[in-house]
Amino acid sequence: MTKNGSFLGIFTDFCWKFYKFAANINNLLLMAKDINRIKVVLVEQKRTGKWLAEQMGKDQATVSKWCTNTSQPDLPTLTKVAEILNVDIKELLNSTKS
Repeated sequence: MTKNGSFLGIFTDFCWKFYKFAANINNLLLMAKDINRIKVVLVEQKRTGKWLAEQMGKDQATVSKWCTNTSQPDLPTLTKVAEILNVDIKELLNSTKS
C-alpha cells in the first residue's frame, strides 16, 4: 500500500473501469439480437441465400451477412427483398416488443 491511501484510489478507479467495461459488454449483447428474419423466411420458402443474391444482383457474401444479422440491408433493399419473397416487409423484421 502506498502512502496517503492511494491504494484505495487505485482500487476505486479499477472498480469503476470494470463497471463501465461490464456495461459495454451488456450493451453489445443487447445489440447482437437478431433484427431481421430474412434467413427464417428463406428457410420457410425453401430458398437459399445464394438464390436471393442472384435475384437481387448482390454478392452472396452481402446476403449472407443479412441472413446472419451481421449487417442489415437499408430500407429500399429490404423492400426489394420483401417483393422478391412475396411477403409483407413486416414479416422480415423481428418485433422490438418482448
